[in-house]
Amino acid sequence: MAYENLLYEVKGAIAYITFNRPKVLNALNRKTMEELDACLAEAAADATVRALILTGAGEKSFVAGADIGELAQRTPVDGKEFSLYGQSVLRRLETMGKPSIAAINGFALGGGCELALACTLRMASRTARLGQPEVKLGILPGYGGTQRLARLCGRGVAAQLVLTGEMISAEEALRIGLVNQVAEPGELLAAAEAMAGKIAANAPLAVKYSIEAIDRGLDMSQEEGLFLEATLFGLLCATEDMREGTRAFLEKRAAQFKNR
Repeated sequence: MAYENLLYEVKGAIAYITFNRPKVLNALNRKTMEELDACLAEAAADATVRALILTGAGEKSFVAGADIGELAQRTPVDGKEFSLYGQSVLRRLETMGKPSIAAINGFALGGGCELALACTLRMASRTARLGQPEVKLGILPGYGGTQRLARLCGRGVAAQLVLTGEMISAEEALRIGLVNQVAEPGELLAAAEAMAGKIAANAPLAVKYSIEAIDRGLDMSQEEGLFLEATLFGLLCATEDMREGTRAFLEKRAAQFKNR
C-alpha cells in the first residue's frame, strides 16, 4: 500500500516507518494518523516482520507534534474524538505484539513524544530534544502523554515535564529513563537496527508474550501480574519454538524459530 505522509519499507525482519512531512517537521495531522493506523495493521499481518523502527524524515525532527493549524479548529466534541482516535492508534502500536523502536532523530514534542512513549524502546540522537509543551497552547497531552510518561518516569518527572512544557536534551531524557540509549546523529539508525536485530533473533511468540506481560502487568497488583506471567509462561511451553529453543541450546547451535 502506498502512503502519502509515511514511508514504509520492510528489510529482512525489520519494518521501517518514516514520518515524511519534513516541511512541517513531520507534524501529525489526521491523515498521518490514519496512515499510521493502516501501516501498523500491515506490519502486524506480515509474518516476516519481527520488529519495527519508527523515525522521521530529514535531520531536524522525529515528529514535532500535532499539526497546529488543524488543532486550532477543534471544538470540545471533535477535540475529544481527536484525542480518543490518536490514543487508539498509539495503543495499537503499543499492543500489536511486535516490538517497536523509536529512533528519535530530532524534535520529539507533543504528539511526537507521545508516539515515542508508545514504542517499546526509545533511542535518541544526541541532538534530539523531547518534551510535552501542550500547556503552552492551552491544552494538555491528548495521545497518552500524561499516562505513559508517569508510568515510565514517575509522577514527579511527568508533572514537571507536562506542567512546565519545557524541552529536555537527549542526555536528560536518558537520565530520567525516558529513552533507553543515546547515539551520535550519524549512528542512530544503525544503533536502532542493531537493537532490533537482537530482538528479532529471539522467539517471536516469546517476545510477544513478554511485551504483554510487562504492559498488562503494570496495571495489576504484583500478585495478579505474577499469575499472568505464569500463565503466559505455560502457554509458551506448548510452542514449537520453545522446543526448538531448548533443543538448540542443548545441541549448542543457533535456534531456528518459526513463530509457532
